[in-house]
Amino acid sequence: MIKDITIGQFFPGNSFIHKLDARAKIVLTLLYIIALFMCKNFFSLLLMLGFSAVCVFISKISPKLIWKSLRAIIFIVLFTSALQIIYNDNGEILWKPFESRDFAVTTGGVFSAVFLAVRIIALILLSSLLTYTTSPTMLTDAIERLLSPLKIFKVKVHALAMMMTIALRFIPTLITEIDIIMSAQKARGAKLDSGSIPERMKAMISVFIPLFVSAFRRAAELAVAMECRCYTDSASRTSLKVMRMGIRDYISFAVLGAVIFGAVFTSFYKFSSMFIFEPVM
Repeated sequence: MIKDITIGQFFPGNSFIHKLDARAKIVLTLLYIIALFMCKNFFSLLLMLGFSAVCVFISKISPKLIWKSLRAIIFIVLFTSALQIIYNDNGEILWKPFESRDFAVTTGGVFSAVFLAVRIIALILLSSLLTYTTSPTMLTDAIERLLSPLKIFKVKVHALAMMMTIALRFIPTLITEIDIIMSAQKARGAKLDSGSIPERMKAMISVFIPLFVSAFRRAAELAVAMECRCYTDSASRTSLKVMRMGIRDYISFAVLGAVIFGAVFTSFYKFSSMFIFEPVM
């Protein structure tokens, strides 16, 4: 399961999504996330999910890779869905296992559970494309350009963008490190996959301590390497590639704008039949 986490990795390609300006991809992702949380019914949510599926298809990212990223969050999806079923008592009662207790599975709870699960999947599906199709260097430059207005308030934008990108880039490195440490501890007889939950948590101490030591060591080595190359966050730094918005970026904004309009429209209307809209009161 640890190997299935692919957040922060970059996969080079020549697709339409790869060729988009990094700044445009960040803004488009933020707009998509905002619109996703504005969805109030399944019609609008499925529209956003369909858009993210089309983006994944256009990016030419391997379906196996997408499935690995989704499989890594199955526990989170199931846990949040279970909470919705437990604590949401709206609607009609579908199943009441205990007659003497108030707990019951209702239509509102099931609806909320499925709705939230689809929303999380759609969120991960598109947001993961940002790192899959954008190199860390371009991502750093894009974040710095987008945050450049903060320079008025004496904020070190370049240093902030660099820290964010390094933190994101270290995620796959630390995941690989965790897998190596766990394999080494299992070879020494550590029982990480068996026993009760308290026993497993206690056994994980032998994983986290070496992980923290390794993370601090890597951070120190990175700092020394940057200092040896005379790296500074001065304002005179320039970029190798000049970012320019192209026709692809404007087309992407137009398409996403149309999708968001459709999602907002269907959020405030409901289907009374297959082809008739009714306002939601």
